[in-house]
Amino acid sequence: MIKQGARVQFNETLLELLQGDITQQTTDAIVNAANSSLLGGGGVDGAIHRAAGPELLAETRQLGGCETGNAKISRGYRLPARYVIHAVGPIYQAGSQQVADLLASAYRRSLDVALEHPIRSIAFPAISTGIYGYPPAEAAPIALSTVIQFARVNPALTLIRFVLFTDTMLETFADALAVIAARDPAIRYV
Repeated sequence: MIKQGARVQFNETLLELLQGDITQQTTDAIVNAANSSLLGGGGVDGAIHRAAGPELLAETRQLGGCETGNAKISRGYRLPARYVIHAVGPIYQAGSQQVADLLASAYRRSLDVALEHPIRSIAFPAISTGIYGYPPAEAAPIALSTVIQFARVNPALTLIRFVLFTDTMLETFADALAVIAARDPAIRYV
């Protein structure tokens, strides 16, 4: 089941929030909240690897891992999305600006990688909010402000979607988006 959340437009980009399963997204790319090995794990990472099939693991073995705050791309195999961008978010440490910067970097680098390929639509999970322990209320403003800032100067991305696993996570992201939109008249709800 998919539950629609907020939808906003700025420039030519539509940003959507919804509750659902990221492995079912038909965007050009989905982002995997990966670990640094890129060899699969639990949560979103495990679900993406299971849905994509064993070919994904065979390809990610060839990528040589990935540093925290960075991202690498693979094919999507059995997923509806053509590509998977594997982003490695940080493990949460309360009060650490470096950790916040690494989380923003994971989103930004995912978008950089997307622009290097024929990707116009992308779906993100809430990176680092699972086993890595990032509190959603702290992660959501970082995630949203990072992708909005990026898309403003890189209008090639026409759809940025956050696919959030629970109603609570959807509400948290919708609340953060409302705060950002209230301060920015260029962002309009659609």
